[in-house]
Formats: sequence, C-alpha cells, structure tokens
Amino acid sequence: MSNSADSPATGATGSGSARGPHQRPVRSVRPVRILTAAVFALAGLIFFTSFDTAKGTDIRQDGSLLKLSDLIQERSHKNKELDEGNGTLRGNVDALAESDDGSTKAQDERISGLEKSAGTQKVTGDAVTVTLNDAPPNATAKLPGYPEPQPDYLVIHQQDLQAVVNALWQGGAKGVKVMDQRLISTSAVRCVGNTLILQGRVYSPPYKITAVGDPDRLKQSLAASKAIQTYMVYVNVYGLGWKVVDDGTVTLPGYSGTVDLHYAKPVR
Repeated sequence: MSNSADSPATGATGSGSARGPHQRPVRSVRPVRILTAAVFALAGLIFFTSFDTAKGTDIRQDGSLLKLSDLIQERSHKNKELDEGNGTLRGNVDALAESDDGSTKAQDERISGLEKSAGTQKVTGDAVTVTLNDAPPNATAKLPGYPEPQPDYLVIHQQDLQAVVNALWQGGAKGVKVMDQRLISTSAVRCVGNTLILQGRVYSPPYKITAVGDPDRLKQSLAASKAIQTYMVYVNVYGLGWKVVDDGTVTLPGYSGTVDLHYAKPVR
C-alpha cells in the first residue's frame, strides 16, 4: 500500500489533485478553433463587401451586367447593318459593271436571268403571306380526346416553318421572304428554343413568310402539305396561330447577304 501511495498517478482521467496542490492546467489552442474563426471572419468580409457594392440595390439585377440575350440582339442588329452595307456595295459594283464591261446584250440577259434565279434581284408579283404564331401560354385542349398541352405543343418549331417554305416553293413561288429577308438556295431556316435564326439574325414570333407567285397555286400547295396538315391539328386543338392572306402586288427585296459557299476540307 505504501508503494502505491508514493507512486504518481498514471490514469489519463485521474483527478486534478494528482498534478499537485499549486499546479494550474495548461489549455492548448486547437487548430480547428483557429480555422473556424478564420471562416467566420472571411464570411463577414464577404457580406460587408457585397453590401458595400450593392449600395441598397439588387446586384443580381444590375443593368451593367451583360445578358446573353442582349448580346445576341446586339449581334443580330450588327449583322443586319452589315447585310445592308453589303447590298449597297453590290449595287454599286453592278452599276459600274453595267456602264461599260464589254459584254454583249445576250450575255447581259443571261447574267440577269441567273441573278433572278439566285434571288439576288428584286421580284415583283402577286403574293401570299403566311403568319405562324405561338399559342397562348394558358391554352388547353379545345377538342375532346386530346391530352392537356405540353410546353412544346404551344410554340412554333423549326419543322413548321420549313413545311411552309417548302410548300410555297412546291407551289411555284418565284421568290420567298421570311420576315424581312429573302431566301436563296443556301438559306437555312433554323430555330433555337422559340426563336428563329436566319442568316445570322434572330427573330421572335409571330413569323411571317411571304411568297410571290400564283396565289391559288400557292394556297393549294399549302393545303396539300402533309406536314402542314399535322400542324393544323395543333391549330385547332391548342390554338397555335395560322393565317393566310392575299397581299396583292408585292416586291420582294433581293438577297443582300454573302454568297460564298463554305464546305468541309480534308485534314492533311
């Protein structure tokens, strides 16, 4: 018993008296406490910086922030200006070429005919305009037996625009204009979401497609199109927009964009 009384305490959880009557415990600062304090200090700095930057406004809605939609619209307007400038230059070149290029009358007529076929010259005649539009956002099925509409049912799709353009060409159209742009053989009608991208420019519905030709033939071709017949089901059931009108005599502008062909090249 005397040996155990003289030996120091060995238990890790022994009482404080084993340290001696005048010894005070030493507290070590744990790294986790330092890290926690640093995190709270950093958070406070971020909150203060955000408050100072906002100045009482919602910085997420700050008008100085460039939106993707604004950038797309800006580029679309720029492309329009470039197309108009290109059309002006092309007209000047044609005027200079016609002044004295040494060509014969037969050659000039042949070139003029090729330009008309290519769509780079104006075309005038009786016209028909087709207007496509999205359905109201709160549309419901108007006829029994049809499901309630999904979001895709209520918007104009790329295939709808392509169906109208193809039907007008099949109806003998001499020229076709989508919105304010003349189509040529290399024009591509493409949609991203519910917006139309045509030759570098962006459009929103309603979409107007104008064709010069025999109005009766054009409308018969529209009615005979299987793709348009499918579209008309959605018109009658969900309220998609569809309107065909005779425009009388209309002059379509000539195509003013680039006519360069881009194609793939083999990698060497």
